Amino acid sequence: MPRAKQTLVSSFNRNLDLVQPSAIRAFDNEVSGISDILKLTLGEPDFNVPEHIKQAAITSIAENDSHYAASNGTIALRQAITGFLKDQYELDFDAGSEVIVTVGATEAIYTVLTSLLNKGDKVLLPTPIFPLYIPVTLVGGGEPVFIDTSSNDFILSPEMLRSAIEEHGESIKAIVLNFPSNPTGVTYSAEEIEALANVLRETNIVVISDEIYSELTYESTHISMAKYLPEQTILLNGVSKSHAMTGYRIGFLAGPAELVSKLSLIHQFTITTATNSAMAAATEALSTDLGRQDTLKMKAEYKTRRDYIYETMTSLGFTIPNPKGAFYIFAKIPAGYDQDDFAFARDLAHNNKLAVIPGSSFGPGGEGYIRLSYAASMTHLQEAMKRLSLYMVANKPNNDLVL
Repeated sequence: MPRAKQTLVSSFNRNLDLVQPSAIRAFDNEVSGISDILKLTLGEPDFNVPEHIKQAAITSIAENDSHYAASNGTIALRQAITGFLKDQYELDFDAGSEVIVTVGATEAIYTVLTSLLNKGDKVLLPTPIFPLYIPVTLVGGGEPVFIDTSSNDFILSPEMLRSAIEEHGESIKAIVLNFPSNPTGVTYSAEEIEALANVLRETNIVVISDEIYSELTYESTHISMAKYLPEQTILLNGVSKSHAMTGYRIGFLAGPAELVSKLSLIHQFTITTATNSAMAAATEALSTDLGRQDTLKMKAEYKTRRDYIYETMTSLGFTIPNPKGAFYIFAKIPAGYDQDDFAFARDLAHNNKLAVIPGSSFGPGGEGYIRLSYAASMTHLQEAMKRLSLYMVANKPNNDLVL
C-alpha cells in the first residue's frame, strides 16, 4: 500500500513540486496557537457587510434565484461593474463582451495566468508583491522574473522595466502590477503609470493590473493602467476589500474583447459561474449610491488607523514607505535588532503576543521588513502598538528607547 501511494503522488503535475504552501498562511498558522496572541497578519477587513448589501443577497435567495447564471456573470452585475469603472476611473468597457465575474480576484489571477502561459514563458513580478502570482505562474509552466523595487521606494521605474525587458526579451509574456500594493501600501501616480505604459506600449507584453485595493486610496484618486494602455491591460478588481465582502468571493476582470473571449474558456471550465446571491449582493454594492458611501466610510476609518500605526511605529524607529493605499504597513526593522524578519516576527509573537508577517514572504526586497494589517479595530491596534513598544524597549541595544 505505501508503494501504491507513492506512485500516485509521483504521477501528479510535476510543476507542483516547485510550489510551496503560502508563507503568509503558514506563518499565521504557526503563531495562531500561542495563548493570547493578537494577530495583524491577514488582509481581512474587520467591518461587517452593510445591511442593504446583505438584504440583496437574502432577496435573491427568497426569490428562488437558484439556477445557473451566465458563465461570465449576470448581466446586471456586469453592467454594474462597467458603470462603476466608468464613474470611478473613466474607463469604458462593454458589459457583454469585456467583463467576466470571477470567484474573487484570486480566480481572476488564476484564469489570466493559466490562459496566457505556455511552457517557458516569463512573468515580470515587481517585488515585494502578493505571493499568489508566483505559484500560479509556476504551475502554469511559466517562470517568475523578480524585479526588486526596494531601492526605489517600492515603485517600479521605467528604467527598471526597460532593463528587465532587454534582459529577457521575447520570452516575457506578462507583467503583474498590484497597486495600491499588498504588502507595502505604495501606489502609483498618473505620471508614473503613464511612464510605464509608454515602455510597455512598445512590446507585446500583457499587463495584469491587480487593482483590488483601488477604492482604498487615501491622498489621491486612483489611476488605472487601463486608462493609458487599454489594448494590453487586463484589469482585476472586486468587492472583497472595498465592501468587506471577502467571504462572498466576487471579483471581476475586464479587458479587450478578443482577450476576454479566450479568458472566458478557462473561467467557464474552472468554476462554471459565480454564486447568484453573491452576485446580487455585489450588484447592490457597485450600482447604488449607498454602496459608494459604504466604501467612503470604511476608507475614512482605515486612514485614521493608518495614521496612528504609521506615527507610532515611526517613533519606535521603523522606516516605513509611504502607505498611500490598501490597509498594510510595511516596516523596516530598525538597526540593532535582529534583521532576520522571520526570527524577529517569531520572537515578537512568542514573547509579546503580537503576530505580524515577515517581509521575506513577499519576495526579493522584503528581507528585513515586517507587514502589519491595520484592518482591525482601534482597540486592537492600540493594544498591538503597546505590545510592540514593550518589545522594542526590551530588545533595543542600551535600552535607550523611552515610551
